[in-house]
Amino acid sequence: MATQKVQQRTAGGVQYTLTRRRVRNINLRVRADGSVAASASARVPVAYVDAFVAARADWVRNAQARAAARREREAAELPELPPKAEALAHMQALCRAYYPQFAATCPGSRMPKIAVRDMNTRWGSCSLRTGTLAFARRLCVMPLAAQEYVVVHEFCHFAHPNHSAAFWAAVGRVMPDYREREKLLKMR
Repeated sequence: MATQKVQQRTAGGVQYTLTRRRVRNINLRVRADGSVAASASARVPVAYVDAFVAARADWVRNAQARAAARREREAAELPELPPKAEALAHMQALCRAYYPQFAATCPGSRMPKIAVRDMNTRWGSCSLRTGTLAFARRLCVMPLAAQEYVVVHEFCHFAHPNHSAAFWAAVGRVMPDYREREKLLKMR
């Protein structure tokens, strides 16, 4: 894949990051942290992208205000996160408990490396290349049933690196009530 060209720009009072990608349209996005990103094909002139962003400046400011309100609301609702070392020890213990059921599908038939990160857009991730399961630190303040679901979900990705019917069947074999557990994550 070719390297992507990234530029910091300002248009219509909006600071944004422009990334050149193989896309058909100009895409404009306000991230959860309030930063603004645009992506466009290399064929689209910078002036055209600037005009596109400037024309949507009011929308961007409204989206940034909504994102800030959401961050404030979430910060008020969530209990304080445990220190990273404590969260890591907790997730390692939880993974060790489930590992025997997945040992045959783990890379090298070894316990995967466990990591805890400050992720805001996902609860966990599975890297087949490095054999690592990473979990959001905020998962540690969720109900235990939800934590167990995420652990099983990520372990199942070693056998099924997608969300195919076979993947969900594998999750269901280990955790028949996974749908109810998944709902616990969406309530917060």
